[in-house]
Amino acid sequence: MREMMGKEEATPLLSEGNDGVEPLEDAFCVELKRVGSMAAPMVAATMSQYLLQVLSLMMVGHLGVLVTFSGVAIATSFAEVTGICVVMGMAGALETLCGQTYGAEEFREIGNYTCCAIVTLLLVCLPISLLWIFVDKILLLFGQDPEISHVAHEYCICFIPALYGFAVLQCQIRYFQTQSMIFPLVFSSIAVLCLHVPICWGLVYKLGLGHVGAAFAIAISYWLNVIGLGIYMKYSPACEKTKIVFSINALLSIPEFCQFAIPSGLMFCFEMWSFELLTLLAGLLPNPQLQTSVLSICLNTTTLHYIIPCAIGASASTRVSNELGARNPGAAQGIFRVVVILGIVDAVIVSILFVCCRHILGYAYSNDKEVVDYVADMVPILCGTVTADSLLGALSGIARGGGFQQIGAYVNLGVYYLVGVPLAFILGFILHFNAKGLWMGILIGSVLQVIILAVVTVLTDWQKEANKARERIVEKLIKAHNGLV
Repeated sequence: MREMMGKEEATPLLSEGNDGVEPLEDAFCVELKRVGSMAAPMVAATMSQYLLQVLSLMMVGHLGVLVTFSGVAIATSFAEVTGICVVMGMAGALETLCGQTYGAEEFREIGNYTCCAIVTLLLVCLPISLLWIFVDKILLLFGQDPEISHVAHEYCICFIPALYGFAVLQCQIRYFQTQSMIFPLVFSSIAVLCLHVPICWGLVYKLGLGHVGAAFAIAISYWLNVIGLGIYMKYSPACEKTKIVFSINALLSIPEFCQFAIPSGLMFCFEMWSFELLTLLAGLLPNPQLQTSVLSICLNTTTLHYIIPCAIGASASTRVSNELGARNPGAAQGIFRVVVILGIVDAVIVSILFVCCRHILGYAYSNDKEVVDYVADMVPILCGTVTADSLLGALSGIARGGGFQQIGAYVNLGVYYLVGVPLAFILGFILHFNAKGLWMGILIGSVLQVIILAVVTVLTDWQKEANKARERIVEKLIKAHNGLV
């Protein structure tokens, strides 16, 4: 150990950051170009993946059986809450570990971390799969219609292979993302989306599998994406230094991965679950069909928009983690200014669009005049949500890149479940604002989340975070050298 430490002093394991100072305007423009060049293709890749479930649900809807459509809609929501969100959130740990390791130019560790994440998430999928097997009993326990529960049960059972494919895919996405290799993701996602349409059509209609065929189609599409990216990883020279190899080193990294993955998963899930809770609460309001329909429209609309802030956040996470790993704390701080400005621009553009289209927005989902008018009344609140989401996407990305997931988890738990949900209940049920009140309560929680995360980011000692990243990586390298990892 002493000999290695002596060598480290003579030849640092990690290169020091660049202490040169760039003019503020030049640095801002360069960073804006970097973030934008990543965010734009990430929007295309994320949108393509999101549309897989949307298109499958649309094809099921055209079967013309309302019970089937309702069952699949409930099953999709249940799968999102109990499985998809958990896996996606936990995979965010790779944005910290792989991103900082890539910045430190310890390329071999990127493959180890990714392999470790794949193994861990596949293990996490096991209890989730068991839960999905009993989804019908769970829905019946909450008073759901037996026919709808039966359809949901069939769909979830057939959707289990998709969960495992999704888990591997999320790890692959972070593997490429943290190395700024975005175009393989874009090409693969768009190609799979194009294949998904005939696959889903053939299984649902041609083979007559109905809603079961839709679930199988999503699973096939996820695994096609996994296989495509896997082939690229194996044969592309760009991945030569960071190849994923199953080894004991990868398995022994599981505790370190879980240290970031668990709070990362909680951070993501706490936020997503709060919005799903709104839909459940809406069913208890007067005229529940109207209230639930309006909240579902608002939720779908804001979810579709959130793809843009999500892409900006992914870019921010990559840039921050890379710069911290490379010991460039000044650059990490500059990224914060860039992504916040991008978030504000996104919020202004989308909010103006919503205001101009407020009287026709509802027609995208329903021809019912009452629903359309209610959605128009919700537009000012939706604009507030869009603004909060645009900033949250950027701030959450910075938190993942900097390794602040634990702080983010505590913040999300507090703002949504100690403030947002209680306020939603008071405004919706006690003050009788109904769906508006429910959404306003959660919006207040989101605004509070923006404020707290912004304060945490502004007060962060980036030099200290860069040193922490370096110390963690050096410690692992020393252990590896001594045969402990």
